[in-house]
Amino acid sequence: MRSDQTSADAVAASIRLARLADELGYHRYWLAEHHNMPAVAATNPPVLIGLVAGATERIRVGSGGMMLPNHAPLVVAEQFALLEAAFPGRIDLGVGRAPGTDPVTAWALRHGGPADADDTVNRFPEILDDLEAMMAPEGASVAVAGRRHELRATPAAGSAPELWLLGSSQYAAALAAQKGLPYVFAHHFAGQGTAEALDLYRRTYVPSPDHPEPRTFLTVNAAVAETADEAERLALPQLLTMLRLRTGAPLTAQQLVDDALATPIAEGQAGLLDAMRRSWIIDDASGAAKRVEALAAEFGVDEVMINPVGGAYAGSDARTAPGRELALSLLAHHRVD
Repeated sequence: MRSDQTSADAVAASIRLARLADELGYHRYWLAEHHNMPAVAATNPPVLIGLVAGATERIRVGSGGMMLPNHAPLVVAEQFALLEAAFPGRIDLGVGRAPGTDPVTAWALRHGGPADADDTVNRFPEILDDLEAMMAPEGASVAVAGRRHELRATPAAGSAPELWLLGSSQYAAALAAQKGLPYVFAHHFAGQGTAEALDLYRRTYVPSPDHPEPRTFLTVNAAVAETADEAERLALPQLLTMLRLRTGAPLTAQQLVDDALATPIAEGQAGLLDAMRRSWIIDDASGAAKRVEALAAEFGVDEVMINPVGGAYAGSDARTAPGRELALSLLAHHRVD
């Protein structure tokens, strides 16, 4: 959400960005779950996934991710099984165990019952098994009151969405390895701990029928422009948003580039801003493409997922995301196959 956008504008801009990614040959487009944040409109991934998948032709669409403490597993299974039925072979279900929001909103999401969240975290491995089974064409068998019952997320599933486990710690890496699931490391959060988590995942991986080999990718924030200086300017609104998040300052809708350039950096915060900038890709097209390739090679991942963070100048069409579109276009035309 930019300061010049309504929620409808932000959704329209995301759909337009997804169409562009589809045309440019990108492999997947994911939407996150964040609640009660003025700078994020993606509160409901399944609804957005349906909108994006319906507006595109080829690209896989998924969640990055669904935060399981906020939802009954059957509800998630039903939502994504239905999406898979409507768009077979194109739906990803990325899940995480963090609430993805503030304590008050977490309380509201769970009908005022905080204990449910703790229980979900503690039973997370079991919930993953249940979720996967419910979405499978053959369904799950559950025991209730001493009797077993068949439970299916959709009445006649022909295929299941692909399940991915998300994480930014070694806990998720170890659990994904134990379950034989694909794993995504949130490198864009901090840029630290990536090598250790991926090594643990690969070293302890237990093959599963659907995934005999470990499969992983990482995420990175990227601002790309015709020049490195322009990329720095386009990255600044998102950098300032993350700075406010890290320092506990009030969150607002993302600034336009013009306003971000005029915003003074508080004394003592320049170092934190520079540390974040170093883990992002902020460069011209050629330099950014080389850095993406180097990142993939350094960590040996199957894919790199780009979070395009380029902002917009005053006067831009509110239903577009020009800086984000520019990043995807320039990277697509400079990638190394």
